[in-house]
Amino acid sequence: MLYTVSAVQVLVMLDAVDELDKRGLGGKQKVASFIAGLQDKKTGCFAGDEWGELDTRFLYGAFNALSLLGLLHMVDVPKAVAYIHGCQNLDGAYGIRPGAESHAGQVFTCVGALAIAGELGAIDKDRLAGWLSERQLENGGLNGRPEKLEDSCYSWWVMSSLAMIGRLHWVDGKKLAAFILRCQDPEAGGFADRPGDMVDVFHTCFGVAGLSLLKFEGTKEVDPVYCMPKAVTSKCLAK
Repeated sequence: MLYTVSAVQVLVMLDAVDELDKRGLGGKQKVASFIAGLQDKKTGCFAGDEWGELDTRFLYGAFNALSLLGLLHMVDVPKAVAYIHGCQNLDGAYGIRPGAESHAGQVFTCVGALAIAGELGAIDKDRLAGWLSERQLENGGLNGRPEKLEDSCYSWWVMSSLAMIGRLHWVDGKKLAAFILRCQDPEAGGFADRPGDMVDVFHTCFGVAGLSLLKFEGTKEVDPVYCMPKAVTSKCLAK
């Protein structure tokens, strides 16, 4: 699932999705059928591969790729949405499965999937935003759950979720931007999880995406639902 979703996103950014229908490999329909086949008929959640581990990350990935392909109707959206609601905890946030601990990464996957399904109205936005805004520490960085260290990647997971529910201003953007920039290697470039650590592509991607959500000078607008350039997703979804 994960690699399939990444491949679809890359093809979309290259404006090459139609190539799937030109190379004799079954086309978009076959890709969508593979994804749809990973939906668990009983729960509505999705597995990442044939071994069947169910996870809201895979559910979000399925919604992401299928919506970009224009084939979301191939899966049981209402059942998947019901599963997401079952993952919500009393604090307003979401876990990886029903009963699991709330985690900012899982909040993104659940809120992102609900956004794609057009179901954001079902979220208690203030309660969820309260939990998300509490992820900001004194140094400006964000963590993924209570009592954890700050990490630049949560500049994306937390901020994108707040953006989708219209509560981006509930976090101190100036302090967060300053933290993200302190994670940058001044010589080699790139971003690390926190200042002084080794930089990597993962944290560089989400650090820059976080800066984009903060409308940092020189960054292009990112789509908080897809973590792709807004201009690209707008064009793709308008077809």
